Amino acid sequence: MKNILVTSFVFLALFSGVVKAKDNIEINKIEYLISSVENLKGAKFIRNGTEHDGKEAAEHLRSKLKSAGGKVQTADDFIRLLASKSLISGKPYMIRSANGETINSEQYFREKLKEYNSTAK
Repeated sequence: MKNILVTSFVFLALFSGVVKAKDNIEINKIEYLISSVENLKGAKFIRNGTEHDGKEAAEHLRSKLKSAGGKVQTADDFIRLLASKSLISGKPYMIRSANGETINSEQYFREKLKEYNSTAK
């Protein structure tokens, strides 16, 4: 019986370490995504028809992330639940680059996530 308890505790300790490592990876991915928009030069983040610079966009996304609590577990959750559209109006967020090209923020963040994943290997 003692061996079973010891084995169970060891397994739980190892498993919780794996879960925590995964959480840290996802946190790093989310921060990478937010920083990518924060550091866009000359671009505008369009939210509910109003343009914001990268710093304002990052502040807004971090605020939404903090408010979401445990609902956001992965970078995909972040994109799908917080970074793609307004929770109030349902309107999609857009990003207008310095050259005038406008794309949906979901597309932008999905491309950035692919970029992160390809460089993290």
